[in-house]
Amino acid sequence: MSSAADTAPAAPAAKRDRTHYLYIAVIAAAILGIAVGFAAPDLAKELKPLGTGFVSLIKMMISPIIFCTIVLGVGSVRKAAKVGKVGGLALGYFVVMSFIALAIGLVVGNIIHPGSGMQLTEEVKGVGQAQAEAGGESTVDFVLGVVPTTLVSAFTEGEVLQTLLVALLVGFALQGMGRRGEPILRGVEHIQRLVFRVLAMIMWAAPVGAFGALAAVVGETGVDALKALATIMFGFYLTCLLFVFLVLGALTRIVTGVSIFRLLMYLGREFLLIVSTSSSESALPRLIAKMEHLGVSRPVVGITVPTGYSFNLDGTMIYLTMASLFIAEAMGRPLSLGQQVTLLLFMMIASKGAAGVTGAGLATLAGALQSHKPALVDGVGLIVGIDRFMSEARALTNFAGNAVATLLIGTWTGEVDKERVRRVLAGELPFDERTLLDESDGAEAPAGQPVRGEKELAGA
Repeated sequence: MSSAADTAPAAPAAKRDRTHYLYIAVIAAAILGIAVGFAAPDLAKELKPLGTGFVSLIKMMISPIIFCTIVLGVGSVRKAAKVGKVGGLALGYFVVMSFIALAIGLVVGNIIHPGSGMQLTEEVKGVGQAQAEAGGESTVDFVLGVVPTTLVSAFTEGEVLQTLLVALLVGFALQGMGRRGEPILRGVEHIQRLVFRVLAMIMWAAPVGAFGALAAVVGETGVDALKALATIMFGFYLTCLLFVFLVLGALTRIVTGVSIFRLLMYLGREFLLIVSTSSSESALPRLIAKMEHLGVSRPVVGITVPTGYSFNLDGTMIYLTMASLFIAEAMGRPLSLGQQVTLLLFMMIASKGAAGVTGAGLATLAGALQSHKPALVDGVGLIVGIDRFMSEARALTNFAGNAVATLLIGTWTGEVDKERVRRVLAGELPFDERTLLDESDGAEAPAGQPVRGEKELAGA
């Protein structure tokens, strides 16, 4: 017994060392991409498909991963009320945090007054109108868009909310089947393991994606645009840092007793992936696996993480706030406090369901302005040059917010193994990089099983 326990962790450690080299390669590729962007801008622009291709590979896996995760999370609990409790608590929390993010953005924006001295050209006006057309979806269209054309089209079209709806329906159906649904649940669990293994293979292309993505954005943007728009970038990054370390950090410490620094260090590789691709979606599958490994129950992870990616967009809220104030100042149309509040409340609704992919925030901003403050749409083109760099902080903040939300909601519902959380964050139970699923092969699975929803299993 003791010898098996002693030798079991050795295999994951060896594999972890190998994946460690992968992320060193990502860092090196990112640095090389930035260097190429400065040295040969024209060549760098042609490398953009490398980054786009890698993000597309990751997005290809999002729908099946969300489907499997939610079906297993919902289908494994005994009562639908349990799912409703977790989902209702999550949505309530998301709304409150969105208001807090908007408030912080308003305070910082009104202190630094971004946008003063900017010049609006005809070319810039055209860019703003084009973005408005891309983000001009009405509320009715958004609601109807949640319903897929067919049961299968949710997977083929890559729509997160459509996949979420189908997965919830299947999960509740399996829940109602009781013991008869258990073989199907086991089958879905095997499919999930397969999907995560495919994802692990795709991750080895991350250095190539990081090189192409960063080379292209540096080549397209250059240093001049960064200097001209440094004020709003500084204000935006500062606001995101304040939100993460003060607001989320305080909540995490008070509710769970966990240090936000330890949690973010545990998710370090995911943050590196987001910085390299400028997309929080690229790290979604790993967040699901890592939060389960951390000790949060499968139902809570399965409901909170995918839902949060559509409704808990703290970074996007801050972005919309800062960008709106920036555009209004730059166009000589400063908004009164009342106008700021009404515009941003409108944007909070408009942003729900926005994808965590580069450019989605810009389209949401333009579409919301077109609907609520058309006179400001022309100013959207002013921030196009730095939107990619703002997208970095936006995606990082969204990701951090969803990680914290999962841990908080798990704590509030009593679905967290606190001792396991302590051991994982202390490095005693390292994450198994082989499959992205700690229960599949690792010897530490038994320690995690009691919090994975087994006490809620039908017939348990």
